[in-house]
Amino acid sequence: MERLETNRGVSLPCSRLQRKADYISCAHGPSGTARDARLTQPGPAGRFRFRRCIVLLGLAAGFWLGPLHAADPVQAVLQTSAGDIRLELYPDRAPASVENFVTYANEGFYDETIFHRVISSFMIQGGGFTADMQKKPTRPPIANESNNGLSNRRGTIAMARLPQPHSATSQFFINVQNNLNLDHKGGDQWGYAVFGKVTEGMDVVDDIRYVQTTTRRPFADVPVEAVIIEGVTILESTPDANDENQ
Repeated sequence: MERLETNRGVSLPCSRLQRKADYISCAHGPSGTARDARLTQPGPAGRFRFRRCIVLLGLAAGFWLGPLHAADPVQAVLQTSAGDIRLELYPDRAPASVENFVTYANEGFYDETIFHRVISSFMIQGGGFTADMQKKPTRPPIANESNNGLSNRRGTIAMARLPQPHSATSQFFINVQNNLNLDHKGGDQWGYAVFGKVTEGMDVVDDIRYVQTTTRRPFADVPVEAVIIEGVTILESTPDANDENQ
């Protein structure tokens, strides 16, 4: 797939629908031996120790795996100059990406940044530049989680990155159409990590996707009138009504 990129910024693979002049800111244990395959029958003490070991292993597995699989979706509101966009984030599928986004949001990093890349047939991208096109300093990059089974479908939010697979920092994009070419293809064919979706405000996303754009180096699809991210609010989760009655 053709890739267009800039000298700076975050790059995404280029959609075939884009002009060639467009620039997308687009990251066992040891083997056993056959020395002795015989098993001896344990005595009572051995059986007790074996059962206790299994119980402890089970508790440990529940401690480490339980919270990950039981993690509730995180609700967030992306407040923009074009309107609010409500997001649902999935820490059970993309823990590093969600933690990264929430950390930036809670620190106020996204306040007064812009959507600096808007391509109506592809995606809207933001979270890294101010209105005067100054790039904000970021935390170190995170691991690529595009192998989590979530697909780059319309309305999903994903991490933008450089050509290197594990290079995502603060920037994200919202898919305005199905962009399955951005999905993980297996092995080292890394895609772009989806970590949530829009649950309300897709009309706002569509309003943004159709704004007039221009070239402001080093980018070719910058809105003429800045679309500002005024802030990102992480909402506190509320107990499910059914849980309260149990």
